[in-house]
Amino acid sequence: MELTKENLLKALSEVIDPDLKKDLVSLGMIQNIHIDGNKAAFDVVLTTPACPLKEVIKKDCEEKIRKHLGDEVKLIINMTSNVTTKRDEGPVLPGVKNIIAISSGKGGVGKSTVAANLAVALARTGADVGLIDADIYGPSIPTMFNCEFEQPGIVQEDGKNKIVPIQQYGVKLISIGFLTNSEDAVVWRGPMASSALRQFISDAKWGDLDYLLIDLPPGTSDIHLTLVQAVPVTGAVVVTTPQKVALADAQKGISMFKQPQINVPILGLVENMAWFTPEELPDNKYFIFGEGGGMKLAEKNEIELLGQIPIVQSIRESGDSGYPVAMKDGDIGDSFKKLAENVARQVAIRNASIAETKKVEVTV
Repeated sequence: MELTKENLLKALSEVIDPDLKKDLVSLGMIQNIHIDGNKAAFDVVLTTPACPLKEVIKKDCEEKIRKHLGDEVKLIINMTSNVTTKRDEGPVLPGVKNIIAISSGKGGVGKSTVAANLAVALARTGADVGLIDADIYGPSIPTMFNCEFEQPGIVQEDGKNKIVPIQQYGVKLISIGFLTNSEDAVVWRGPMASSALRQFISDAKWGDLDYLLIDLPPGTSDIHLTLVQAVPVTGAVVVTTPQKVALADAQKGISMFKQPQINVPILGLVENMAWFTPEELPDNKYFIFGEGGGMKLAEKNEIELLGQIPIVQSIRESGDSGYPVAMKDGDIGDSFKKLAENVARQVAIRNASIAETKKVEVTV
């Protein structure tokens, strides 16, 4: 078969995206085709730079082209990405493609540790990432990013003052911890805390982001309702440990997002502290908080188990030192890399299969 643009597209129409279950051509993922004699160059535009199937898709493209156009064709395949979105460019966060809530029904399950490392892991793939520390009463993101003594800047834009997020490890950050003394308690009523979150969303200069993560406080509170009323949330990630007490509260968190009047898609569940592995016995697993609880909860709710993160000393040390473990090579860093890939994957599937999320009106 002659090497033409039409024949190339015909061959590539047999390559199916494993997640979206459609061919690359109909999905518009094949772009910038150039044919020169027996040479063909084109871009494969993936739905996220964190795509874990990048090499699989590239290999499939090569195989289909060889099958239909022969082995003599010389190929240059450029694997690139453009993160998908279902958000309209409204007045609030117009440059943000996806807003992801990081939630837990119970405190102490490591939600902020997961949020911090997930943000860093996504940024390391090449995505543009922001993180709002919405835990107004117990902000921990400044410590985890080693910038607890920094303060965000202020710029004027269209006659209004805008907060300039602090940037660390490739992630844009805002937290009440940047604006208060680290040793002082934030003693505010619910409306004041909700007002702070609205300011972090509306009065900050976030610019263009692929993913904006919102690290929510534990439970189901004013902050959660404020978030879903302020912006359309792409999806929620729920963090739990395997123990029964934590799972019961995680179920409440899942149920909150599934309520018809809220209707935020659940991207999946993260089982944190899934097992303990001593550094001197790397092949051993001790299930301190129980075994398999996260998987059972995910199956019960028909959602994805996005990752299982062990409880190891290096995660705690990295959080205390302000250098997230996702920045480091090794098994634990790889765990968060895999988590980031799975979250990005679920966002892409959600955007391809579900209508845009709407801001909700909640009456309580």
